[in-house]
Amino acid sequence: MAFTYQNPATHSFVPELWDSDLLTQFDPLLVWASKLVANNKYAGEIRKKGDVVHINSLLRPTVGDYALPDGMTSQRPETVDQKLNITEAKYLQVLVEDVERVQLAGGLDSPINQQMIRSLARAADTFMGGIIAKGATALPTVKPTTGSIPQALYSAVLDMMLALDDNDIPAGRYVVVSPRVKRYLVEHPAIANAAAYGDSGVTANGVVARLAGFTVLSTTAMPTGVDIVAGHSEFATYASQFTGFREGQSEKYRADYIDTLHLYGGKIVRYPELDTKKPDNTFDEASPTKGIVKASVDWATAA
Repeated sequence: MAFTYQNPATHSFVPELWDSDLLTQFDPLLVWASKLVANNKYAGEIRKKGDVVHINSLLRPTVGDYALPDGMTSQRPETVDQKLNITEAKYLQVLVEDVERVQLAGGLDSPINQQMIRSLARAADTFMGGIIAKGATALPTVKPTTGSIPQALYSAVLDMMLALDDNDIPAGRYVVVSPRVKRYLVEHPAIANAAAYGDSGVTANGVVARLAGFTVLSTTAMPTGVDIVAGHSEFATYASQFTGFREGQSEKYRADYIDTLHLYGGKIVRYPELDTKKPDNTFDEASPTKGIVKASVDWATAA
């Protein structure tokens, strides 16, 4: 399909194909909003900011003792409703002098589109990191001393493992650390020799290593006052929808615009066996989840 501004011989600019390409390039830039840390199974069909996705949790039935002549007592299934609100609507619009030249220079691989993708990813990841950290259970502050920083940080990760074990959190866990924690944690033999326990090396989504049941990730988008977060992706959900790229002639400038709108929301997911059900058949969302834990580091003690 040719557009009015195009020459008959140029047909490489195809906006209809950008959505799937954007998702392909967007996802590897995420940590908090990646599938390693937050699931996206409840995304549903999002069209606008303010949409609500309903999440139903089924309460576990009670096991009874069978005896004659009492027989059995039937139980009705009971659900608890959770609402995932689409609260964010972020857009980016850029002006270019010659839209064909930009597209022919590499499509989504062009520098201008790469920067748009990175900006959108950063905003979404920062948002989701705040949701997860706010809902996590706080563990004691880590207070390393000079010469013991790697061991103190590694011990903190193991304490998080124990806290999750105590609540029967399933396998497939993650731990996200700040760049400063990563700098010292990789000095510990268990991380430095991670190849002996799992995979090592920096990969997509900020993965540092896989160790002791955790996928270890690092990001600069750490929430304020938090250095380490560990948990399971089932306890946080992220719903995202791109409304598509648009292009057209600017009304104000002698230039063409390219823009996109990103709608998303996130929440902590509650479970009947771990969270308190209120009389109105909703969960108490003011309390922290037991499926995610967090800790800060007192770096002054290591000075």
